[in-house]
Amino acid sequence: MTETPVCRRLVGRTAVVTGAGSGIGLATARRLASEGAQVVCADIDESAGKTAAEEVGGLFVRVDVTDPEQVEALFKTAFDTYGSVDIAFNNAGISPPDDDSILTTGLDAWKRVQEVNLTSVYLCCKAALPYMRRQGRGSIINTASFVAVMGAATSQISYTASKGGVLAMSRELGVQFAREGIRVNALCPGPVNTPLLKELFAKDPERAQRRLVHVPVGRFAEPEEIASAVAFLASDDASFVNAAEFLVDGGIAGAYVTPL
Repeated sequence: MTETPVCRRLVGRTAVVTGAGSGIGLATARRLASEGAQVVCADIDESAGKTAAEEVGGLFVRVDVTDPEQVEALFKTAFDTYGSVDIAFNNAGISPPDDDSILTTGLDAWKRVQEVNLTSVYLCCKAALPYMRRQGRGSIINTASFVAVMGAATSQISYTASKGGVLAMSRELGVQFAREGIRVNALCPGPVNTPLLKELFAKDPERAQRRLVHVPVGRFAEPEEIASAVAFLASDDASFVNAAEFLVDGGIAGAYVTPL
């Protein structure tokens, strides 16, 4: 990977990033800050979130993204501190091992994943939109997944369903608020080289290879590559990108037979 070029597209804008303590969230907090944004780093992990905020010169807010009052307080804090809410990267999510085939996944696991992955995005959008409507501008980026547009025999049924919900909701909101200067897009990453992915299957070479064989570029994404896509969607360079399923998947969704 080449070094990320220095862009300054987000000077003076306030970005709220959930799940900012690690993985895609942390890489994005760094990228948005490097482009001039004031970044509010939200995470349930106080230690990781504080470290991220300190690194990017931003503000840490501890938040359980499934709690409506805490989510409301998150966006209010962002506005009260910086005077605007310009970018919402609703990224927090989980993929626990007990979310597997529909034949083995229990209702408790189903509900927990839906709450964290889908209900949290609903709550964050609901909290961010009033600030953006008053401003007459804003960019919301919701983390969906390539599994929202493809099926997998290696199922994580609630995760897949939750990401399909994020995709549909993002499309709906993008259409509903388009004429108010607000863009809403669903980011659909392929498999990313993050601690979550490593814990799930990359530590098992056989499981990792079963997935890698379907990736035309032959590797997992790096978090920084996903962060670059978020920065684009957050910026005015994406001014005509709205209600989109924004695939950053190394060609997975477009592939039938991949290179040897």
